[in-house]
Amino acid sequence: MNNKSNIIIALLGVVIGVFLTLVGLKIADRNRKFDGDYNRWRKLNLILQEVQKNYVDTIDMAGMTDAAVTAALAKLDPHSVYLPPVELEESDSELAGNFEGIGITFNVPNDTAIVLSVIPGGPSEKAGLMAGDRIIKVDEKVIAGTKTPQDSMVRMMKGPSGTKVKISISRDRQMIPFEITRGKIPVHSVDAAFMVADTIGYIKLAKFSRTTYKEFDEAAAKLLEQGMTHLIFDLRDNTGGYFDQALLISNEFLQKRDAIVYMQGLKRARQQYDADGRGKLKDIKLTVMIDEGSASSSEIFAGAIQDNDRGVIVGRRSFGKGLVQEPINFTDGSGIRLTVARFYTPSGRCIQKPYDKNYNYDIYERYAHGEMTSADSMKVDSTSLYYTVKGRKVYGGGGIIPDVFVSIDTTRASKFFINCNKKAVMMRFASSTFDKYKNTLSRIDDFERLDHWMSEVGLEKQFLNYAAATEKLTPTAGEWEETRWYMLPQIKALVGRYSKLQDEAFYRFYLPIDNEFQTALTAQ
Repeated sequence: MNNKSNIIIALLGVVIGVFLTLVGLKIADRNRKFDGDYNRWRKLNLILQEVQKNYVDTIDMAGMTDAAVTAALAKLDPHSVYLPPVELEESDSELAGNFEGIGITFNVPNDTAIVLSVIPGGPSEKAGLMAGDRIIKVDEKVIAGTKTPQDSMVRMMKGPSGTKVKISISRDRQMIPFEITRGKIPVHSVDAAFMVADTIGYIKLAKFSRTTYKEFDEAAAKLLEQGMTHLIFDLRDNTGGYFDQALLISNEFLQKRDAIVYMQGLKRARQQYDADGRGKLKDIKLTVMIDEGSASSSEIFAGAIQDNDRGVIVGRRSFGKGLVQEPINFTDGSGIRLTVARFYTPSGRCIQKPYDKNYNYDIYERYAHGEMTSADSMKVDSTSLYYTVKGRKVYGGGGIIPDVFVSIDTTRASKFFINCNKKAVMMRFASSTFDKYKNTLSRIDDFERLDHWMSEVGLEKQFLNYAAATEKLTPTAGEWEETRWYMLPQIKALVGRYSKLQDEAFYRFYLPIDNEFQTALTAQ
């Protein structure tokens, strides 16, 4: 009995000891208070320091720091972001006007990367890669038929100048290995520039990179030599880029002292930017095409043109990004893009849309409430009213509203067209056509000759046979006749990209069926 009592007393002693230890810790913690001053970010630093000193397991300090910074910036606005080293490098390369890699463009129509073009003078051309090559392996990793994401393929092939990468390709059913030394590759922001009529020029601008103004200036000069008196400037799906490039291009069209844009923030004094009157396109008729994918620098340009009554804006309401980011970089290769000001159009509009909980789904909501098909369904903040130089009403609070609205045309898609799109039949047919005729197609550099060649080889019949043979897709009676006028130009456009004309061929074939472009031709 005494032994049992001793055991019970001993156990009670252990339990009480543990309890007292815990109580002691809690009392100590209660008495140990830290200065969590929000105004000096002290609480955040203290928490991370306490975690580092006391956490039960090994800590990934880099991961925790990145997570804390990302979460903190998420409380600001959607465009103040933290970029780890890899993402920062990719972001900067995209806008720098060049990147370091092997110098090819490729497509992935069937889970295999197919080289569309080899950049002249680039590392791949020097090594011997050719358009039409199938990329099977990068170094020792097989990327063909493995559902490797396209952006992952790009990362594998890009890298610092002077480094080497092994590319194994399939050509004419033979495996051929290449060792390529990476180099600096130019990236163009002008996708296409050509005359669409005797006096009407067309320029398609993909982004505002470091070389955009130089490219635009050269393209516009060529069109002026060819007799251009009216320019259709296509900024659809142009997500923006460098602020100064938007200023330089705006300056080309505006008179001296015409306002372009101004910036202002809580910690940034107002900065006004006006035209200097030296632009070479001041007397050119201008039509600007925008849509829901046009953002940032695209909106600066469109706003300056609209508020000065300098040209006609055609399309759909732009994205609505009116915030200015300043880069702040760190020695480890990471950085933040911090919003420091808002930009305002000449009339005083801030076109930044509200960043509420639905910010990332705003475009989907535009589809849902009918804005893409009806101007009457467009959400306009009538309290944010401003006036152009000539007294026309314009509105802020959410993108540039076009002068001439063009809806998305949903009436053209036949069942055959929809089924072909679902299975990427047109894209895969273009790749197959290039394989069959690459020796001829890759040398064609004249549009009229390209169009004639497509008729000669019976491209239309070949496509219908291909769709039937590969996917058992055939149009119903009369369906091809109804949809041919819409589908065939798209097929030609995709095949034309494999010629020396590349994107110019694509737009030359596609623009005649482009509803927004046809409206821009006649917009006043």
